Amino acid sequence: MKKMLFKNSLRIRKQQSGLTLVELMVAMVLALLITMAAAGALVIARQGFSNVDAAAQLRDNGRFIQDMLQRIGVQTGYKSLQYAATKRAVSTDGISDTPASNVFGLNNASRTTSNTWDQGTTRSSGAVGYGSDILVLRYQASASTVNSTASDGTIIDCMGISPTAIPSSREDRVVSIIHIGTSANGEPSLMCSRSSTGMAPYDSQPIIQGVENLQFLYGVDGIGPGNAVVPIPANTADSVPERYLRADQLTVSGNDAATNANWQRVRSIRVGLVLRGATGSAIDRSSQTFYPLGSSKASSTGAEGSAFANSNDPGTTFTPTADGRLRQVVTFTIHLRNYQEDL
Repeated sequence: MKKMLFKNSLRIRKQQSGLTLVELMVAMVLALLITMAAAGALVIARQGFSNVDAAAQLRDNGRFIQDMLQRIGVQTGYKSLQYAATKRAVSTDGISDTPASNVFGLNNASRTTSNTWDQGTTRSSGAVGYGSDILVLRYQASASTVNSTASDGTIIDCMGISPTAIPSSREDRVVSIIHIGTSANGEPSLMCSRSSTGMAPYDSQPIIQGVENLQFLYGVDGIGPGNAVVPIPANTADSVPERYLRADQLTVSGNDAATNANWQRVRSIRVGLVLRGATGSAIDRSSQTFYPLGSSKASSTGAEGSAFANSNDPGTTFTPTADGRLRQVVTFTIHLRNYQEDL
C-alpha cells in the first residue's frame, strides 16, 4: 500500500511542470496592458472631473460678475433725495451746463490708483488685458429723508461697501470703476477701483481672477457716432437705445460739452468677458477664437462675430495662446434705470 502511494506521489509531481519562458512573458505583457488601461482610464476620468469642475467654477464666476454689474448698473445716475427733487441751476447766459456724465468708458485702456475717474493709459499689444476696456459708473449715496445725516446703506460700490456719508453737494458721487488688472499671483483679474468721494486715490482690488478680456458697448438714444451737436434736440430721445457705440465714438476730442451730452444719452451697456480656468483644465487644447460681445453675424453671409467685432477695437476678437486652459465667454446687457441727464 505504501509503495503504491509513493508511486502516485511521484506521478503527480511529474505532472506539475512550471511555466515556460514564453508563457511567463505573455502573462507579464497581458498584466502590463491591463495596468496601462486602468491607469489611462483613471487619467481620463480625472481630466474629465477637472474639466467639469473648471466649467462649474467659470459659470459661478460669470454669474457673480453679472449679478454685481447689474446691481451697480441700476444704481448709476441715482441722486439723493435733496438733489433729485430739484433742478440744476442754469448758467448766467441762461443755458444749462452739461455736467460730467454718470456713465463713462475708455477703449483698450488700463489705469492706476492715482488716475482720476476719467483717465486711463492705452494698452500695448501683448500686455495683460490688451484690448480690454474701462467702465466708470457714478451715483450718489442714498439718504432715507432730506434731513438725514448718514447714508441708509442701500447703495453699494463695486466692492460691496456701502458709503456712510451722504452727498454734501450736487456734484458728489460714489465712483465704481471696472477694469482688467493683475492680482498678486500674476493672474489677469477683474478689478474694482472705488472711491466714496469720487476723488483719487482709488482703492483698487481684484474681484474675480482669470478674467482675460473685458468689453463694453453703449446703447445710445438719439445720437450717432461722434455727435458734436449740443444741446441734443429733445425730440430725438425716446429713452430706447437705437444703436450700440464704442467709448471712442461717444467721446469728442476737445469738446467736453458734446462728450458729456453724448454719454448722458447712454441707456444700456452691453458687457462681454472671457474667463479662463487653471492650466490643464481644457480637454480640447487647440487654438480658439472668442467673441466677447457675441458671435452673431452682421448679415446672413457675414463672418462669425461680425455683428459686434470691429478692427478699431482690438479686444472684440480674442485669440489666446493655446495653453490648455478652459475658457468661457459671458455676455449680457445692463439696462440703466435712472435718468442720466442731470437737469
